[in-house]
Amino acid sequence: MKIICVFNQKGGVGKTTTNINLCSYLAMEGYKVLTIDIDPQGNTTSGLGFDKKKIKNSIYDVLTTDIDINETIIESSLIKNLYVLPSIVSLAGAEVELIEKENRETILKDKLNNIKEKFDYVFIDCPPSLGFLTINALTASDTVLIPIQCEFYALEGVGQLVNTINLVKKSLNRHIEVEGVILTMYDRRNNLCNDVTTEVKKYFKNKVYSTTIPRNIRLAEAPSFGLPIMLYDEKCKGAEAFSLVSKEFLSRQKES
Repeated sequence: MKIICVFNQKGGVGKTTTNINLCSYLAMEGYKVLTIDIDPQGNTTSGLGFDKKKIKNSIYDVLTTDIDINETIIESSLIKNLYVLPSIVSLAGAEVELIEKENRETILKDKLNNIKEKFDYVFIDCPPSLGFLTINALTASDTVLIPIQCEFYALEGVGQLVNTINLVKKSLNRHIEVEGVILTMYDRRNNLCNDVTTEVKKYFKNKVYSTTIPRNIRLAEAPSFGLPIMLYDEKCKGAEAFSLVSKEFLSRQKES
């Protein structure tokens, strides 16, 4: 089982879109995939068609109670082999509750040890901030997948992002590495996009995926229908891009 944290401290970079669609494509390829929604906004949960009001147990319970993690995992009715550990609104209060807990940074890591044999890949969708929720995700993960939006301000956050990963590596998880970098909201006609791509490749080198995710209306619409892109519009450019991203992800696993 490989655990991958989808993380960027900057919001609005396509993090949840990347998580939902990469997980969905991998599951459709026959891999057993679990996605953990550790963002209080719960966009991965709703984006995969789950009604947050009807969820009984969630990641909140995993982090704040002694519940068995197996009782919180829900199987997707949309895609075979895809499972979700959902988020609910009360997760926002977990940050405060975790302050008093012993070994609060490793709660998720310890709970995930109970499901090691069940999944090929676990993806954790993080909030765009560095609190106990994100620290739990980074501490539990083998690697970090970083979506970066092709805009000027994206470059400003890269140094901070790498510093965060290095801090976690130094104090909590010495094995964590960068899985890869995916450029999102890409428009090849835009000179700024090309400049950002050049700078990101200078910084992350061969970690940058050759496949980019374009700006695509269908891709933006799909979550509001609770569907991954291939079930919403499999022929759109966004769907084609994520199909290629999943293939590139798998080829990189064989190389590593």
